[in-house]
Amino acid sequence: MKILGNIIWLVFGGIIIAIEYIIGSVILMVTIVGIPFGLQTLKMGALALWPFGRDTRVHERASGCLYILMNILWLICGGICIAITHALFGLLLCITIIGIPFGMQHFKLTAIAINPFGRDIVSI
Repeated sequence: MKILGNIIWLVFGGIIIAIEYIIGSVILMVTIVGIPFGLQTLKMGALALWPFGRDTRVHERASGCLYILMNILWLICGGICIAITHALFGLLLCITIIGIPFGMQHFKLTAIAINPFGRDIVSI
């Protein structure tokens, strides 16, 4: 069922979201300062490409000062816009019964878009 959900996700916009994340991460990695942020957008792009059957987990090390500072900078520099976009798409998709699983995937992407530093993607 996960494979079918992922294929439908890719056909109806998941590939476009993943490409946008990859383009954004390449642009961020052009500068030395943007490399950590580019790595996080690659992480989000990987999750956006194949979201069913995968989740994010917060590590114990995520409470460190550097992770908190990077997450605050991320929110200020565009993370909040990405999170709002995913939340709106999730709400729109949850209006119909068929769209609820896809809306839930957007809510998962919202969580990682708000707080990407200190999270890892795991298979469930």
